Amino acid sequence: MPKNKSIVLLSVGHACVDVYQGAVAALVPFFVAERDYTYAAASGIVLAASLLSSVVQPFFGALTDRHALPWLLPVSTVVGGLGVALSGIGGSYPLTLVFVALSGIGIAAYHPESARAARVASQGSHSSMGWFSLGGNVGFAAAPVLVSAVIATGGLRFSPLLILPALVGSALTLPVLRALEGTPSAVGGKSTAEGTNDWPSFLRLSLAVVCRSVVFVGMSTFVAFHVREQTGGGTAAGTAALFVLYLGGAVGTFAGSRLAHRWDRVTVVSTSYLITVAAVTGVVFIPGPVVYLFVALTSIGLYVPFSLQVTLAQDYLPTRVGTASGITLGLMVSVGGLTSPVIGSFADATTLRTALTPLIALPALSWLLFRSLPEPAVPKLLSRDGDAAAPETESSTPEHSSS
Repeated sequence: MPKNKSIVLLSVGHACVDVYQGAVAALVPFFVAERDYTYAAASGIVLAASLLSSVVQPFFGALTDRHALPWLLPVSTVVGGLGVALSGIGGSYPLTLVFVALSGIGIAAYHPESARAARVASQGSHSSMGWFSLGGNVGFAAAPVLVSAVIATGGLRFSPLLILPALVGSALTLPVLRALEGTPSAVGGKSTAEGTNDWPSFLRLSLAVVCRSVVFVGMSTFVAFHVREQTGGGTAAGTAALFVLYLGGAVGTFAGSRLAHRWDRVTVVSTSYLITVAAVTGVVFIPGPVVYLFVALTSIGLYVPFSLQVTLAQDYLPTRVGTASGITLGLMVSVGGLTSPVIGSFADATTLRTALTPLIALPALSWLLFRSLPEPAVPKLLSRDGDAAAPETESSTPEHSSS
C-alpha cells in the first residue's frame, strides 16, 4: 500500500475516534437542558471521560512498547464509540458516568498504537504526521455538528446512532494493519528507532502538554455557555462557538506541520503558546460577536503544537515511542478533564468568566517550559531487518514510499 494511502486511512480513522472526544463536551449542554445538571455535575461527565483515559493511556503506551497488539486499533475504536452511544440512554447519572468512562478507555487504548502505526507508515515525515493529527482535529470539529444533528432531532434517546463513526473507523484500520504486517514495530513489540532517551526534556514537554490540556478541555467544556453569555445568543450560538473551537484546531494542526518546515519545532511551539495567551484573554473578556474570532485564534494557537509535540516526544524517547505517544496524546485531551469539575464548581460559586480567567496563565507557563527545550535530532528508523535506516525526507515521492 502506498504511504499516502496508509496515512489517509489512518487520518480518517483518527477522525472517527476523536469525534467521541469532542462528542462528550458537545453532549454536555443537552445533558444540562434535558436533565437539569449543574455546571459541576456536567463537568463531572467530562471528568469521567478523562479520568480513566489519562490514567490508562500511558499504560497502553508502555504495553505497546513491549507487545504487538494490532487488534487494539479496531477494537478500541468501537469501544470509544459505544460508550458515547450509550450515554444518552436512561436518566441515571452514575450510569452515564460509567458509559463515558468506557468511551475514555477505548480512546486511551487507540492513540498510542495508532501514533506508532502512523509514525512507521509516514517514515519520519512531519507532514504525514501532521495529516494524521489533522484527522483527529477534524473529528473534534465534526462532533458538535454530529451531536446536534442527532440529539436535537430526537433527544438523548437517539444517542445510539452515534456509534456509526466508530464502525466506519474500525473498518478503515484493517487494510492499514495488513499493509504494515511485515514492518517491525509497526504495531508494537519493538522500538522503531535507535538512539538515547532524553527523559528530562520529555518531562518538561509533558508538563507543557498538561497546561495546554487544561486550557483546551476547560474551553471545550464551557465555551458554549460562555459565548452564549457574551453574545446573548441561544443554544445555536454556543454550538457555533464549539464548532469554531474544533475547526480552528484543524487549521492549527495543518499550519504547525507547515511552519515546522521553515523553523524548528521548539520555536514554532513556544511562539504559538505565547500568542495563545492574548487569544485566551480575548475569549474571557471581549464581549459581542468578536469573541468568535478569539475562540478561533485560541484554538489555532493551542493546536499548532499538536502534531509537533507528538513527534518531539517520540524523538526525545526514540526507544519508547508507544510510551511517548501515550503520554503526549493522552495528556493533550485527558488530564485537562481532571480540572474541569474545579472550573465548574468555581463557576457555580462565582461567575463563568471568573472561573475561566485562570486559564490565561497556562499557555504562558507552557511557553516558559518550551522556550529552552533542545530541538532533538530525528532518530534513524529501523529497517525490516532491524538495521538503522535514514528517515524519509519530505521530498520523497509516494511512488518511492511504500509502507
